[in-house]
Amino acid sequence: MAGTGTRTGGRFDVVIVGQAGRLQYEAVLFAASLRASDPDFAGRLIVAEPQPGPLWPADPRMDDPGARDLLSEFGAEILGFESRAFGAAYPYGNKIEALMALEAERPFVFFDTDTLITGPLSRVPFDFDRPSASMRREGTWPVIEPYGPGQSAIWKSLYDRFGLDFDSSLDPSQPDDYWQRYLYFNAGWFFHRCPVTFGRRFLDIATAIRDDPPPELVCQPLDPWLDQVALPLVIHGLGGGRPGPELAGLDGDTTCHWRTLPLLYARESDRVIALLERICAPNKVKKVIKAHEPIKRFVYQGKGARARALFDRAALPRREQAIRSILKRHNLWMR
Repeated sequence: MAGTGTRTGGRFDVVIVGQAGRLQYEAVLFAASLRASDPDFAGRLIVAEPQPGPLWPADPRMDDPGARDLLSEFGAEILGFESRAFGAAYPYGNKIEALMALEAERPFVFFDTDTLITGPLSRVPFDFDRPSASMRREGTWPVIEPYGPGQSAIWKSLYDRFGLDFDSSLDPSQPDDYWQRYLYFNAGWFFHRCPVTFGRRFLDIATAIRDDPPPELVCQPLDPWLDQVALPLVIHGLGGGRPGPELAGLDGDTTCHWRTLPLLYARESDRVIALLERICAPNKVKKVIKAHEPIKRFVYQGKGARARALFDRAALPRREQAIRSILKRHNLWMR
């Protein structure tokens, strides 16, 4: 079945978060990569920006005028939003609260700012009536204690709390109490037909888990995983689920969630590296983004090439932590 993205002619909103520090420079890379890889994209690129308020001890707005100018030049719209539930105490909550500042009933795709668009995003056949999210994840949550509840008991307690059918969320091809049996996403991208509907539900579920978790979660860490704990419940409750093969371009040929520059150089394809270095080459971009130390060191001063030489992309360590450890041993870890 063709996705709603096809029926809207690719006219959907792409949403990222930009704020002072690292994220404003990552936002520039994201915007530059979208324009380079999908020049015919007909939708809006929105950079959601948290505004000053009681939950931010310092002004969170993007503070580099050059980055703001580049974002505008790449066609991005900067949209302010208020932080009422999270703020500096849990900045991952920005992706939740930003959604409610968007226009209702406009299909959207949210991306973490540390993402590059590497292919024609407008051709991805999103079905915005069936939300989904990234499966590029590891079994990071829950943390199973020797005498505590197992995966099934923990996840079922959450589905029960929010009146959701637990059994229909399971992947029956995976064994009981193995983490991949349960609906679990990376929150690096997700989409739906209405940001306000999605955002309100995301906020309600995330704050309820934070403020009054089920007893089964008493020993579970929720920082930084709260968004990834709530996200499956939001998506399942809105009639969505695991992404189908039509979305293989996400975390594939069309997008790359690179996370940190050392990881990008260590494990991503030659094609992704070539795109990164191409969009960083123009002087107008270089003079702005080299203010961010990891970009200066890895893209412009050769640390990226040194990191890349440490790894065989065809035989990478299975777990990300092992890649990080090698990079740290060679003094090549920065964020």
